[in-house]
Amino acid sequence: MWTYIIVIILVILSGIFSGLTLGFFTLNLGELERKAKLGDTRATKILDVRRNGNLLLCTLLLGNVAVNSCLAVFLGTIASGVMAAFISTALIVIFGEILPQAIFSRYALTVGYYAVGLVKLFRFMLYPITAPLAKMLDKLLGKELDTIWSKREIREIISDHRDSPHSTIDADEERIANGALTFSTKTAREVMTPASVVYLLERDLLLNNELLVEIRNTGHTRIPLFDKAEDKIESILYAKDLIGYDLETNAVISSFGRTNSHIIVQEHQKLDVVLHELMLKKAHIALVYDEYGIFNGLVTLEDIIEQILQVEIVDEGDKVPDLQEYAKEQFADKTKNSVSKNTDNSTEP
Repeated sequence: MWTYIIVIILVILSGIFSGLTLGFFTLNLGELERKAKLGDTRATKILDVRRNGNLLLCTLLLGNVAVNSCLAVFLGTIASGVMAAFISTALIVIFGEILPQAIFSRYALTVGYYAVGLVKLFRFMLYPITAPLAKMLDKLLGKELDTIWSKREIREIISDHRDSPHSTIDADEERIANGALTFSTKTAREVMTPASVVYLLERDLLLNNELLVEIRNTGHTRIPLFDKAEDKIESILYAKDLIGYDLETNAVISSFGRTNSHIIVQEHQKLDVVLHELMLKKAHIALVYDEYGIFNGLVTLEDIIEQILQVEIVDEGDKVPDLQEYAKEQFADKTKNSVSKNTDNSTEP
């Protein structure tokens, strides 16, 4: 009778050791630390035994092997050798491996929380044997490696969470998170407003009523001032600076330009670098130049925010939603008209 009771106890212990081994080591150390920082008491309690992974592994595996060996011995006293081997295999596989591991893997955090006390007891009992083994593993293999995900993997994780019915991440949050992870791979050239459609004003223009009406109708709040003689942009006009201006003073528009309100970047610079420089300079406009020093376009703070939000921001003053597409259309129309004109000239007698 006692033999059967001991066999049942050993099967249960085998299942506990096997389940705890899988359960604890499916809990990533970095993930547990993040959960603990966020106030998860289960993760905090589990970390106490999970941090020393090699000692925990040696404790659980040694306990599992010892229990399974004892189980085979006690079964040998009940049945013949072949029958004992068959029964022990069936009991260990079904009740000592499959069922506990299936349960522990699904509820690792909860089961681990309640099993910490038991694990500490096993660790104390087996410490004289497991401690030297754990120290040897620490020297040979070192501590556990941190799990580092790439940006693509993080995006996939966010997407998986978004698709789960239990997730609190919605479509907007997924889009913005993906934008924040990918905007730094884009260059200034990819998002800039091309020079062909940038609204510029010559710096030597006299400020009169017609020019004020023109500036108001464009809807732009910041306008680059172009120096035609030197073929460069040297300042930015803030439309708000013209409020209350007396037209009778006959001032040139360059007198209102701000020379320290923009930055200059190369077209190949990444957007995260451009954003950092804009914030450092407390500016809203980056003038984009190529390797030959030719002005190619401009990038605004709004352009970068659009890349992060993954949406086109259109306010009440925007007459064209996407200036890049508008520039392409203009170029296509110009090319088409040029080809058409050349064709007509070639057919003249």
